[in-house]
Amino acid sequence: MRWVLATCVVALVLAGCGDEGQELRAPSSDQTTTSASTSTTAASSTTEVAAGTGGGTGGEDASGGAASPTTATTLRLTSPAFENGAAIPSDFTCVGDDVSPPLAWTGVPAGTAELAVVVRDPDADGFVHWVIAGLSPDLGGVARGNPPSQAVEELNDFGRQGWSGPCPPSGTHNYDFRIYALDEPSGLAAGADGARAAEQLESATVLASAALSGTAAAP
Repeated sequence: MRWVLATCVVALVLAGCGDEGQELRAPSSDQTTTSASTSTTAASSTTEVAAGTGGGTGGEDASGGAASPTTATTLRLTSPAFENGAAIPSDFTCVGDDVSPPLAWTGVPAGTAELAVVVRDPDADGFVHWVIAGLSPDLGGVARGNPPSQAVEELNDFGRQGWSGPCPPSGTHNYDFRIYALDEPSGLAAGADGARAAEQLESATVLASAALSGTAAAP
């Protein structure tokens, strides 16, 4: 009888252990839901980090989406009559027609109120050959011997209004053509003293300036 009871007890214990093992191998519905929730949270965190990184590097402004970079311009002065540093043709000197040479410029900065040109001979103590102001920033240059009607020309150091070309007494001189982009009107009146007008322009607040050099020999 005792042997029979012992056998039954062992059988019941073994049966209970078998049921418990099956429950461990089959996950419950609660465990599945928890895993899905954890996965969703991780995906949301990744998206937030990516957005935060973009903002930290400047967002749309830094990438150019909302703010465009400013393009710098460089004022440049040239002449179709002669290359920089080359001889000025005789037509523009005292041995020729003695008319003002054609000039061209590019890269006028935004905000320019007026353009002005000063021509000096640095080999003759800065002798003034031409001062022309009142040039519109919309102009791309001036034609040979034909300044724009709205421009104002001052007296040069020969005592004549407008252009008087190179006429060195001896040797070869250098001539400095310089254009100024003024941030406000010069207020110069036509026929004023050229040396004073040149000094006013050269000491004014400018947005940009550019130079062109030419040479001329004594007649």
